[in-house]
Amino acid sequence: MKNRILFLIALLAAFPPLSTDMYLPAIPLLREQWGEPLMVVNLTLIGFFISYCLFLLVYGPLSDRYGRRRPLMVGIGIYIMASLACAVSGGIHMMIAARVFQAAGAASASALSLAICKDLFDAESRERIMAHIAVIMALAPMLSPIIGSWVIYWTNWQWVFVAQAVMGAIAFLGVYRMAEPLKTFTTVSPKKVIGVYFRLLANGRYTSLVFAMSLLVFPMFAFIAASSEIYISHFGLSEREFGIVFGANAMASMFGSLVFGRLSLYVRMEKLITISFAGILLAGVWMLLGPHVSPWNLALPMATMTFFFGLNRPPTNNLILEQVHQDVGAASSLLVFTFMILGASSMGIVSLQWTDKITVLGSMAALSGGLVLLFWLRYKDIFLAALPRRRPG
Repeated sequence: MKNRILFLIALLAAFPPLSTDMYLPAIPLLREQWGEPLMVVNLTLIGFFISYCLFLLVYGPLSDRYGRRRPLMVGIGIYIMASLACAVSGGIHMMIAARVFQAAGAASASALSLAICKDLFDAESRERIMAHIAVIMALAPMLSPIIGSWVIYWTNWQWVFVAQAVMGAIAFLGVYRMAEPLKTFTTVSPKKVIGVYFRLLANGRYTSLVFAMSLLVFPMFAFIAASSEIYISHFGLSEREFGIVFGANAMASMFGSLVFGRLSLYVRMEKLITISFAGILLAGVWMLLGPHVSPWNLALPMATMTFFFGLNRPPTNNLILEQVHQDVGAASSLLVFTFMILGASSMGIVSLQWTDKITVLGSMAALSGGLVLLFWLRYKDIFLAALPRRRPG
């Protein structure tokens, strides 16, 4: 039973990478097929994340009032239908619209996965479980571009979205069979949703930590938006080669989460977080200093950056949720909302007509890593005080 729940939580949390990374190898094909520039085609990504962010704010409070299962089943149902609409799109405008609806459904899965985890497990167990889930989640961006590229090679890009609809059906069945994890329902009505978020925004520890940690997604999301153009259009890799390179980068995130799960038994959590922020800063500087003449000049520093991102994600997510004691579903939604809205903005920035997009990625990494490291060193004790118990290390 526990393994089935862990798999379901990981699958729900992995909806965003599965919904984007499988599709990335098709972006150059869509540019050629529909004769659209990268900025227009990337609206299928940017529109996805903007819609995703907005609906994150809806599902959290609704799940605190009505439970986790019903909002999830509605959201996943929307996701399945929108995925099939993407598959039959005949032009960029229909694709953008279908992706917006697909994101509206996917938001339910991602927003409530962390809330379900907190419903079912205590703080100490949750920290380790999040590390294991992060490893499983990392398989999604690692394998999905490879799967997507082979689906395109053997069939066409439309079948990528059919596969996403099948994934949604599996998640729907898992949620249908799951017992309601929320034991205490809130009395907050939909009319008071705004009040819930204002209460969260008034929590200075929560909001400051969420915003600081969200800065780290800038280079990660920008890489998602620019990677196919850099590797396929600029460096001349095939779609299948791109899938392998992109998947290898995602493997670095999985390895980082796995390393945290092991080292957290012997090293204090705050030390590992500090090391990870410094690593992101150094990886950004490395990317800036490189000659940018081969795929390796992007792949190696990006993999290093992604490793340290994977290293800090389990403990920082857990630390953020420990800053609140009620409205956890809304807090989870606002957390992911902030991640995604800043990520979507970085996608728009990197999609502009830059001469060297690798330099843009390196600048984002160095700046975000440096700022978050300084913030963490200055204020970490305030956030760590919210933990119920700090293990010796």
